[in-house]
Amino acid sequence: MQMGDETRQRVKFTDDRVCKSHLLDCCPHDILAGTRMDLGECTKIHDLALRADYEIASKERDLFFELDAMDHLESFIAECDRRTELAKKRLAETQEEISAEVSAKAEKVHELNEEIGKLLAKAEQLGAEGNVDESQKILMEVEKVRAKKKEAEEEYRNSMPASSFQQQKLRVCEVCSAYLGLHDNDRRLADHFGGKLHLGFIQIREKLDQLRKTVAEKQEKRNQDRLRRREEREREERLTRRSGSRTRDRRRSRSRDRRRRRSRSTSRERRKSSRSRSRDRHRRHRSRSRSHSRGHRRASRDRSAKYKFCRERAAREESWECGRSERGSTDWRLESSNGKAASRKSEEKEAGEI
Repeated sequence: MQMGDETRQRVKFTDDRVCKSHLLDCCPHDILAGTRMDLGECTKIHDLALRADYEIASKERDLFFELDAMDHLESFIAECDRRTELAKKRLAETQEEISAEVSAKAEKVHELNEEIGKLLAKAEQLGAEGNVDESQKILMEVEKVRAKKKEAEEEYRNSMPASSFQQQKLRVCEVCSAYLGLHDNDRRLADHFGGKLHLGFIQIREKLDQLRKTVAEKQEKRNQDRLRRREEREREERLTRRSGSRTRDRRRSRSRDRRRRRSRSTSRERRKSSRSRSRDRHRRHRSRSRSHSRGHRRASRDRSAKYKFCRERAAREESWECGRSERGSTDWRLESSNGKAASRKSEEKEAGEI
């Protein structure tokens, strides 16, 4: 399908509407145009400018358009092979059956006819290109093949009745599915094997083989790249896990160190607090001991003072009794009051001392 100027400006070669086989110069619609099997116009876009853009872009990156073109040619060749098999079955039904030996001899004649046609077509092509010497060499080979063909035809004629030999034996071309006669002359064979139809099918089949090889190589390369990327990714993951484990180990060691330092400081503080508590207990014990000893000494002093006071009092009372018996009642009162006052003063004095 051809494009207008406006459409050409909008469509890129990567568009699905563009024929990928045309970009690779192997579309059957272009190759078989003007032949007996002209397929007409392609349903997709054909444009030489898009092919030029593709050729430039394919040098920078791989677009994998070969896969689309290969699928297109495979479907086309599969249809041609199907038609070839149908033609063979039709010939088998219409022509007389012959024995396997006669059939093999006829097949040999057909093969020699095909070889002669190919050589003549090649010789004509070389002559058109100006390579006369090579063309002459090929024509000499054609003469040798013609001699072989004559011998094969004699064997084939002698192996069957004359009535059957006069019938035209046809054969289907394996390349382009065209009919070939057993008794076709060299001109007819050269026209067929050097014709655009036969050469176009040869070009399509060779291009298909080339595309299959290219696609297989690219798929192998892609698989290797994918495998390499996977290995690199796994290697990076292993390194990441190792670094992560090292980081976790460092963190664990740091946390262990912190716990150890914390436990050491805690134990140190506990020891300090226990020592301080023991010192406090010791101080409290010593304070209680001192207070107890001071209280004991104070009590002993109180007891000794009380004992001394009692003795003095007993002595005074004893002296007072003796004096009362000696002195009179007046003197006894005076002494008694003086004794009481003196005893009160001594008691106050002792109390103040205590």
